[in-house]
Amino acid sequence: MSDKTLVTWHQQNVKRRRGCVVWFTGLSGSGKSTVANCVDVKLHEMNVSSYVLDGDNIRHGLNASPEILEPVHGAAYAKRFGLSFAPEDRQENIRRIGCVAEIFCAASTIALTAFVSPYRSDRDRVRAIVNATGTAEDFVEVFIDTPLEICETRDPKGLYKKARAGEIKGFTGIDAPYEAPFSPEVHLAGEKPVEELADEVINFLKSIKKVK
Repeated sequence: MSDKTLVTWHQQNVKRRRGCVVWFTGLSGSGKSTVANCVDVKLHEMNVSSYVLDGDNIRHGLNASPEILEPVHGAAYAKRFGLSFAPEDRQENIRRIGCVAEIFCAASTIALTAFVSPYRSDRDRVRAIVNATGTAEDFVEVFIDTPLEICETRDPKGLYKKARAGEIKGFTGIDAPYEAPFSPEVHLAGEKPVEELADEVINFLKSIKKVK
């Protein structure tokens, strides 16, 4: 028998109204998680099923680093499956979460994902994953366009300070690139109040009939 893994897609019997994936992208400190959580609260109050998939939270489990995996699974396992912040590992991080977000979408839930996701090609691949089994409205790219100097002023985790001091290498916006979307569905000015930004997202979801 060939070493090739043999898998077959199993068609499910229940047909559901699809949710969507709202993909928040922007620099660290731009407000992705804050706005995503505000949108989540508003959707919950509207009795709309939603869930926030946050970049930091995901890296505690599904996309854990080698340092997190090694004490439990050993060095070889951690090296093979753990994800760092190197470009290839960032690509795999986004691929995995894109697949998870698609599952939420298929289960009639609005998945709110908050990831820096600095590369256009990675975000475009997720869009293709989501749209492959749905429609163009199932993937909503939200660019939180907050200037670098404001993100650095916020610096909630102290990462910019460490990056400027050379303690962190390959940090997006400092010594690694961020590729802004060319034509996101929603373009938010990150300096605005959070409630106002969240309402802009909700209004867009209403316009494409993902919420009433």
